[in-house]
Amino acid sequence: MFTITKHLKVYQSAWLKLYEELVDSGTGKPELYNKIVTFNTSHIIPILDNGSLLMVEAYRHGAREYLFELPGGFIESGEKPREAARRELLEETGYTSKVMKYLTYSFTWPGRSTQKNYIFLATGLTKKSRPRLESLEILKNVEMTKKQILHEIRTGRIRSASTIAAITLGYLLSGNKR
Repeated sequence: MFTITKHLKVYQSAWLKLYEELVDSGTGKPELYNKIVTFNTSHIIPILDNGSLLMVEAYRHGAREYLFELPGGFIESGEKPREAARRELLEETGYTSKVMKYLTYSFTWPGRSTQKNYIFLATGLTKKSRPRLESLEILKNVEMTKKQILHEIRTGRIRSASTIAAITLGYLLSGNKR
């Protein structure tokens, strides 16, 4: 099977660690791989009582663009994915949910990163407060129907792979007709 013959941390910040690893697949010729270790995330699919999806418009510095995304973020040390989902929903949208149903998880970049994105479906939403954000990355909340979501995916305003995967799984393929 695969044997790691060398494991070297080449970079570390508060957000991630980058490793170089030599991996032998049994051929006797190890290949160089990079591995990124960062926090896992929780993504929330918040469905309003009218069947629309609540999204956020956010600035993403890596992409240098404003994008529509699902609310979500890093799971803090010692926090469970569902707890992070509830916290992120409240922080980014001001909403709480009666039901926070775990659906699945996906990998961000399985060839290079250990990061898992846990996906939750939130229903029974109640507006409790204004969004509480520590940075300026989230601009506003946006309510979208399925038709609007498909348009935004086609036109490129929804480009985040984790958002598209979660929306497809938990919203577009659901029984929700709106």
